[in-house]
Amino acid sequence: MASTSVSRTIPASPARAWHTVGGFGSLPDWLPYIPESTLEEGGRVRRLRDPDGGAIVERLVDFNETERHYSYTILEAPFPVVGYVSTLRVHSVVGDAGLCEVEWSGRFTPQGATEEEVIALFTGIYRDGLEALDQALR
Repeated sequence: MASTSVSRTIPASPARAWHTVGGFGSLPDWLPYIPESTLEEGGRVRRLRDPDGGAIVERLVDFNETERHYSYTILEAPFPVVGYVSTLRVHSVVGDAGLCEVEWSGRFTPQGATEEEVIALFTGIYRDGLEALDQALR
């Protein structure tokens, strides 16, 4: 099993950042390459559309409002992995209530691609996503 994690310090309070990223259907609010998210099964499944109309379906497997994190699995996507589990988490920055650290991590088993290729793919997705979040919160 492979894994990757990207974190970024964001100039926003943890509460403000979590308000933006903490909704399982909120990706279109801050992630430009996901323009559409439809919640199903009482909000436990999200059906995402990319700009080309491709589908990604994910299931929420853990959610903690107090600790500001959620985890999800991929049910359907064009990615060369199986067993994908990802977590999006907002941390406080000690000594500065106007900053937070947002961490996006995942673990997965490559299928049809090398471990290095898949790690690079998700590292790029997480890095670009956190950059977009930073811009959305400015």
